Amino acid sequence: MSETVAPQPICAGTALVDGGLGVRFEVLVGGHRTPAFVIRYDGQVYGYLNQCAHVPMELDWSEGQFFETSGLYLMCATHGATYEPNTGHCVGGPCRGGALQPVRVEEQLALTDGAPSGGAAAATTVVWWPDAYIQVPDAPASAA
Repeated sequence: MSETVAPQPICAGTALVDGGLGVRFEVLVGGHRTPAFVIRYDGQVYGYLNQCAHVPMELDWSEGQFFETSGLYLMCATHGATYEPNTGHCVGGPCRGGALQPVRVEEQLALTDGAPSGGAAAATTVVWWPDAYIQVPDAPASAA
């Protein structure tokens, strides 16, 4: 029996600026809730698990701050490892040669009344796609 995998919304496309703050979201990896993030670089969106390739510590300095000051590289707040935003490959620091674990993300036209919105300034939504390794976390238990 095959199960249809639907893209999971993260944020509006306007929430991401080239080299600016990223948006955190949660995924399930190996049965454990794991932080992930999405950023915009050179006009494209990229997603990764929020874990340094050196030691599985979260990268961001503060909520959503993944880029170093120039906005050209992602940087681990703990050990200073630097990563190319478009590939996730480590280009400096203790994990040189390693890489961040990518999460499949894309920017889609937002739906308006069930149809894609049009126009030159069409609204977009950034989504991530679950796979065999990175899955949708169970909904948090609601308080009764």
